[in-house]
Amino acid sequence: MIKGRTVATAVIGAAALLLCLPSAEAAQCGSSPAGFEAWKREFSAEAQGKGIGQTAISALMQTNYASATIAADRGQRSFSLSLDQFLAKRGATTIVAKGRQLKQSQAALFASIQQRYGVPPGPLIAIWGMETGFGSQRGNQNMLSSIATLAYDCRRPEFFTDQLYAALKLIDRGTLSGSTRGSMHGEVGQTQFMPKNILAYGTGNLEVAANALNSTANFLKAHGWRAGAGYQPGEANFAAIEAWNAAGVYQKAIALMGRQIDEGGGAAASR
Repeated sequence: MIKGRTVATAVIGAAALLLCLPSAEAAQCGSSPAGFEAWKREFSAEAQGKGIGQTAISALMQTNYASATIAADRGQRSFSLSLDQFLAKRGATTIVAKGRQLKQSQAALFASIQQRYGVPPGPLIAIWGMETGFGSQRGNQNMLSSIATLAYDCRRPEFFTDQLYAALKLIDRGTLSGSTRGSMHGEVGQTQFMPKNILAYGTGNLEVAANALNSTANFLKAHGWRAGAGYQPGEANFAAIEAWNAAGVYQKAIALMGRQIDEGGGAAASR
């Protein structure tokens, strides 16, 4: 009896110890480059178990810890500016002036987008100008390294783990590759799509402006955009702009610049 109780106690103790150990199912996050290589091996094993193919796994294993991405993620100060400061910093006057020209020169493209998705040119052009200066500044960071680094980093691992799985699926499909370049957080294309949004709303190669603009309109429509409704703060379509970017000052800037592009006339910072 004594021996049996001892064995039972040992089994219960061992089970309790196992419950206290970290889960073996999830790779452990880190806050420095030191653990990145070990994390990649753990994550790759998990990803293979979830059906990610060898092409994407190989690309993941070749990624490097993106120190510049971490620095950018910690230093997003422009979103704390006032609206006027934000507009000035982001070059709103130039975006609106160039945007009006593009609305005229690419009228057929914007008409087809509006007919299909109900989204007028103004907010699409404002997003295009804000995100990449109309395609001139799409970023030169390795997309997969940026996203893998942020998935490993302890600040927001859940959000970027989802983005990493989406990126790996896109690499398996041949839509992206391990050498795809993008911005600091892994955004790619003319209007800067994250991988999950490419999977859900992407229409063709997003480095091509027409595809990126159609995809952006597709995103906005999927998030409640109603043809003919207003898109200023408090109006029906502003929620779709909010879904595009979580920063309040960014949302207001897009709405304001979009209205100025659609209506024409007036200074970029006018109300």
